[in-house]
Amino acid sequence: MTRNKLYSLLLIACLTGFIYLFYSINTIKSETVRVCIIKNLTGYPCPSCGTTRAVLLLSEGKLIESVLLNPFGILVTLIMTFCPIWIISDIILKKKTFYNTYKKTEATIRKPWLATILISLVLLNWIWNIYKNL
Repeated sequence: MTRNKLYSLLLIACLTGFIYLFYSINTIKSETVRVCIIKNLTGYPCPSCGTTRAVLLLSEGKLIESVLLNPFGILVTLIMTFCPIWIISDIILKKKTFYNTYKKTEATIRKPWLATILISLVLLNWIWNIYKNL
């Protein structure tokens, strides 16, 4: 993937995430809309179910409640906060620091031992979500 494609994709994803987050502020409390396709089809939560609510809890300063709901909320919050800033600064300064870091991180994650650990963490989070009946 080229630098420009990666930056465009991530900026669009973050913008979409912010739009959904602001939309969710009003609708999440009423629980009228469920976006999770897996939950809608199977009745079981996916590994990321509750992430939006976890991000909202973090924005309210409720760290422990957020982590207990879904630890992915912290990761999503960090990505949505720092990626756009880093990418925009790269674009303005005409650098590739984010792109280079992304490539190194991708190569590291592809190592079988680390991939196994990360997949195991996702599966544990999925089991946790099912146990909590999200």
